[in-house]
Amino acid sequence: MGVTRQQAAENRNAIVAAAERLFRARGVDAVGLAELMKEAGFTQGGFYNHFKSKDALVAAVMEKAMHDYADAPNAGSLEKQAARYLSTSHRDDIETGCPLSGFAGDVPRMTDEARSSFARGLAVYLDRLAGMIATDGASTEQTRRDAMAAFNQMVGALVLSRAVAGTDPAFADEILDVGRRTLVDAPDSGRRSSSND
Repeated sequence: MGVTRQQAAENRNAIVAAAERLFRARGVDAVGLAELMKEAGFTQGGFYNHFKSKDALVAAVMEKAMHDYADAPNAGSLEKQAARYLSTSHRDDIETGCPLSGFAGDVPRMTDEARSSFARGLAVYLDRLAGMIATDGASTEQTRRDAMAAFNQMVGALVLSRAVAGTDPAFADEILDVGRRTLVDAPDSGRRSSSND
């Protein structure tokens, strides 16, 4: 008896979910199809029933990751977002944390389709963050620049903290703490650029 359409869709989703976990944890290039399919619970030969290539899978993973992140609950304020984003639990949760920081190192080597998904996801996130930090009298352009500056700082602090967490946990925590405090203590709730920029 053949696989039903619903079962085929569930199998495909399982492959995408397994790939997302592995790609985040180890990087796209470090994960082979045999390992990926074993993680998903299938044999390697079944891969091509769902995807024409690994690049096609990478594009599907990126689309799903960005869609899921766009649907994530809004933190409500820059202070709450910084506290959540620059927490030790988020730092240590590479497999399901922010895909923007998690995939940033791999994206330049991906296909145009996957890079486009990443760019769209980044734009959506920056719009959400701009909504959190908008202040009366600030232009849309200024608010967008401020959102970019805040997110640049959050991603930088998260990536650096992850880089040293295994060898110097206290230093890694300090990086997160300084990142949180700098964002929250900045004038005008995280506004970085002066109106004269």
